[in-house]
Amino acid sequence: MRTQVGIVGAGPAGLLLSHLLALRGIESIVVETRSREYCEARQRAGVLESGSVQVLRDAGLAERLDREGLEHGGIYLQFAGERRHVDFRDLTGRTVTVYAQTEVVKDLIAARVAAGGAIEFGISDTEVDAVTSDKPILRYTGADGVRREVSCDAIAGCDGFHGICRAAIPADLQTVWESGYPYAWLGILAGVPPSTDELIYAHHQAGFALHSLRSPELSRLYLQVPPDEEIAAWPDERIWAELQRRFALPGWELKEGPVLEKGITPMRSFVSSPMRYGRLFLAGDAAHIVPPTGAKGLNLALADVTMLAGALTSLLRQGSAKLADAYSGTCLERVWRATHFSWWMTTMLHSTPGAGSLEAQLQLSQLRYVTSSRAAATSLAENYVGYRPVPMPG
Repeated sequence: MRTQVGIVGAGPAGLLLSHLLALRGIESIVVETRSREYCEARQRAGVLESGSVQVLRDAGLAERLDREGLEHGGIYLQFAGERRHVDFRDLTGRTVTVYAQTEVVKDLIAARVAAGGAIEFGISDTEVDAVTSDKPILRYTGADGVRREVSCDAIAGCDGFHGICRAAIPADLQTVWESGYPYAWLGILAGVPPSTDELIYAHHQAGFALHSLRSPELSRLYLQVPPDEEIAAWPDERIWAELQRRFALPGWELKEGPVLEKGITPMRSFVSSPMRYGRLFLAGDAAHIVPPTGAKGLNLALADVTMLAGALTSLLRQGSAKLADAYSGTCLERVWRATHFSWWMTTMLHSTPGAGSLEAQLQLSQLRYVTSSRAAATSLAENYVGYRPVPMPG
């Protein structure tokens, strides 16, 4: 088999890259180990930066996003019995949009299928080879059990943290920065209308809590728990009781409803460099992971492949390697900004196990500063809505 770009992974990064390349007349194939049903059902991030929304609009992918997405002009920070608003519209003139990654994936798959794009789900035994040549090879076993070999001009590793593509870069050529956090998030999807008009980030001595939303009928809520916590230890009644405690404010009510899904997610910061090795390019979680507090993971993935689409277009259609050579450095500049912001939000809002009263007071001081200083609030807002919008490739 032959194609121009082999894409490993049918998450939002791989699917968007395939779509952007198709708009520029570049063929690709997307291969994915999971089923289509799994990809379209997996719950992940739900906050899109203004630049991410614009990328999807410019690519003709925002019909349902514009109809069903919930635009938000800020967030609430709650601490010490107070809830204060950080107004993104006033501070930056921009907003964010709540639209679940699950829905983005559904839209992307539908667009690629409608356009006759090549996507293979349920594949196995994926390999990449000869990535330092100008004809790298993608091998996999299809859902029908047939082994396939695809000759490509480039390969995009959009296969996540546990994928095979990053491992294809020699270890002695990689630099990895990684740090775990002494807490995790217990997240639930609840069949109840949101109790808030915008996201609430709550700092509490018992641990962080987040009230997000997925639609006018669905709420997404999170609790800070120990990283080794078992979900069996958290029946629905205990979850709601702890959410009520951490969000409690006089005159405000947290609505409860049936818990439709729940799970525990560990938290880490991870960056791997370079994001390019020969004709192999990494994007999204294959190259970097951030804690979810800053709502950056999905947005970084979309930014990566928007840049990569331009680099591959220039490389394969104009024969210029300038953008491809700059791809890793350009992306990593954005990645490090988002990594710092995510770390900062996380450490400011979470209760650190074993920390003394001094750290708790420093966190409260930082929260008071952010919500009372326009300069500090602007810095938070600018990073949250997107520090630097990504230009669409020509």
